[in-house]
Amino acid sequence: MTKTKKTPKQKFKTFLKILLIIIMIIAVLCGLLAVVSCVGLKLNGSFISSLSSVEYDNQLAPTLDENGYYTFVTDDDFKIMHLTDIHIGGGFLSIKKDNMALNAVAAMVKEEKPDLVVVTGDIAYPIPFQSGTFNNKKSAELFADLMEQLGVYWCLAFGNHDTEAYSYYSREEIAEVYEGEKYEHCLFQSGDENVDGVGNYIINIKNTGGEITQSLVMLDSHSYVDNDYLGIMWKYDTIHENQIEWYEQSLLELQEQNDSVMPKSLVFFHIALPEYRDAWYEYRDNEYEDTENVQYIYGKAGEHDIVVYSSEYNYGFFDKMLELGSTQGTFCGHDHLNNFSINYKGIRLTYGYSIDYLAYTGIMKYGLQRGCTMITVSPDGSFESKLENYYQDKYTPTNEKENVLMEDYYSDEEE
Repeated sequence: MTKTKKTPKQKFKTFLKILLIIIMIIAVLCGLLAVVSCVGLKLNGSFISSLSSVEYDNQLAPTLDENGYYTFVTDDDFKIMHLTDIHIGGGFLSIKKDNMALNAVAAMVKEEKPDLVVVTGDIAYPIPFQSGTFNNKKSAELFADLMEQLGVYWCLAFGNHDTEAYSYYSREEIAEVYEGEKYEHCLFQSGDENVDGVGNYIINIKNTGGEITQSLVMLDSHSYVDNDYLGIMWKYDTIHENQIEWYEQSLLELQEQNDSVMPKSLVFFHIALPEYRDAWYEYRDNEYEDTENVQYIYGKAGEHDIVVYSSEYNYGFFDKMLELGSTQGTFCGHDHLNNFSINYKGIRLTYGYSIDYLAYTGIMKYGLQRGCTMITVSPDGSFESKLENYYQDKYTPTNEKENVLMEDYYSDEEE
């Protein structure tokens, strides 16, 4: 029996049927994934809503002064919690890990009761094959909802993952979220639109005599350079020249307002300055002993290879800090396994503990690198910082802590 050969018209109809079936399958899958994502966001939203606010004996509340600076007034120590690389995915693949991150942050904030929380970037992590979404706004909103529910004042400097090239929302659009009326405790400011980046701004701490005891400078260290739009070649950006000019001009103006006394300052950004690498290499090459330029304070460099993944560009921000003599220390994130603090030429360069449960493969199983950094600013303007690991008994989260290995992330490779 011979087969009847299909005509071109019949072949085309068959092709259309197959194509339609494929489209229907894709549509159903997309619908299911959207439902799962919505359910996940609702579950994490319900978790946030279940939390009670932080109980302060006497919470400091900032005011917005006539020069546009949020200002805290106190004659006592000022307590800052530095968080970095929260990495909330906000999609169907990261529901559980997002909850872990929110759970950890809430536990530490409720225990430490900081006057201010500063996040040095990467609140969001909209990498689709790990989070299951391109929507970086959902991640931003989850974290902002958490902080508003806790009733804690906070601010941030943007990181490279907060607004990827393929993310739905730009830095300017995410900035609008943080500056919205819904988030009364968020002190983020977009800053001067004529200066590169989004979120170059200053928060001041004053005593009751009106003297600035500390200026907290937030800077956008941007994302990628040299056509590395997706960040797959690790070509990172840094603080630009006109930001350095803004930093200098802002501090000089504050000096005028401060009875001609240059205020002391701390600077917060995401991507480490090249000097972090210079300092660590000098310390390492001297067999981990202090040098004339470098004094080790605490912590470790846990990243492999070049250790500090900073930009190959350097526009002189560190030199400007030395010149002005205001900035005592800087705080950053980005390299999740680095948490060292090291004094370099008189300026203290510090990495914060990361939160990350999502970005590094299998990182949720490790705990040595997860926590917060507590910074205490004294009334005389001096400061101290201390690493606080999340897995200490003093932190009691709403949901049970996960079991983790208290060893280095790369320990298996080193054996």
